[in-house]
Amino acid sequence: MSKVAKIITVAVLVLAVCIVIILKQRMSPALVTQDDVHTKAMPRLVELGGKCILCKMMQPILEELKREYAGRLRVDVFDSLENPDIATEYGVQIFPTQIFFDASGKELFRHEGFFSKEDILAKWKELGVELKKTK
Repeated sequence: MSKVAKIITVAVLVLAVCIVIILKQRMSPALVTQDDVHTKAMPRLVELGGKCILCKMMQPILEELKREYAGRLRVDVFDSLENPDIATEYGVQIFPTQIFFDASGKELFRHEGFFSKEDILAKWKELGVELKKTK
């Protein structure tokens, strides 16, 4: 193989690696997951938190919502300490932050700080999403 062919081969490989890196950065794992492909479209509540007191206070509320509205509301909780890039992906600066998405993935509302279960359900209703508990 000639010297020019080797240089071209290396350049093509470097370009391919750069393209893969760029595409991976654009496709957020938090926004598109394997579960999205296999589940029906439904409203989604995303919680970004960590180990703070308010974050810990949110955990039982989020677990209740997951259980009581299974199949009607998707609840995803991300620990920003374990995955620091997630906060950047969602543009979050204060923890905890809750982000409400409609069934098509459009952001409807975001809240920073503690958010009670009653207030979360009231916000969904205000946004036009009627949630019924799973039997």
